[in-house]
Amino acid sequence: MELAEGVYALELTMEREEGTAAFHPVAVETPRGPLLIDAGLPGQTDQLAAALSEHGLDLADVRGIVLTHHDGDHAGCLASARERAADPVVYAHEAAAPYVDGREFPVKSDPDGNRYEPVPIDVELQDGVTFRTKAGPMRAVFTPGHAPGHLAFHLPEAELLLAADALRGENGELIGPAEHFTPDMAEATRSVGRLAGLDAETVHCYHGGTVDAGTAEIEAIYESLTAEYSR
Repeated sequence: MELAEGVYALELTMEREEGTAAFHPVAVETPRGPLLIDAGLPGQTDQLAAALSEHGLDLADVRGIVLTHHDGDHAGCLASARERAADPVVYAHEAAAPYVDGREFPVKSDPDGNRYEPVPIDVELQDGVTFRTKAGPMRAVFTPGHAPGHLAFHLPEAELLLAADALRGENGELIGPAEHFTPDMAEATRSVGRLAGLDAETVHCYHGGTVDAGTAEIEAIYESLTAEYSR
């Protein structure tokens, strides 16, 4: 699905006991080549390559991989995707970098278990960093709470918000972050408030996909979360 000029919603799936789970990274065309936002779980590299090919893109041509945060369903496939891409630059927020590169253990993983393969971060992002894309500027929005260094991305000319896990889609409706997987709901609520200040007509979520919702719906979610989690 093309969300805006050169911005494509991808879909990766995995089978669970409760059914099929879907994940929705994004590919963005830039003047220097495709940029991938999130990479999926370990073992999903072939799915990722196939999803890119549906939009005429080749994983081997990807010039950058941006992580919205360090959770395994976003970064678990990073090492493998990086090996198959065109020596891509790897980006993440400075607060997420230690978890991706192995200095820290992922916060939601069992410390006695295995973690995904660490990968060095080439460029540590901060709030407001902007990428040039075919759809216009794409600005990083610091949205912590769900994870340290969580980033969303806003394309104002397309009125498009790539919310990652700061928001979710469910049955075609926009809802707040998953409480069970969000260590700091009060901080996550404040992050939703930041997103409510952006002009958006479409929101793409990593869980739930693309939702026909925008600023008004985000504001309503923020008000609801504030009543429950503000401090």
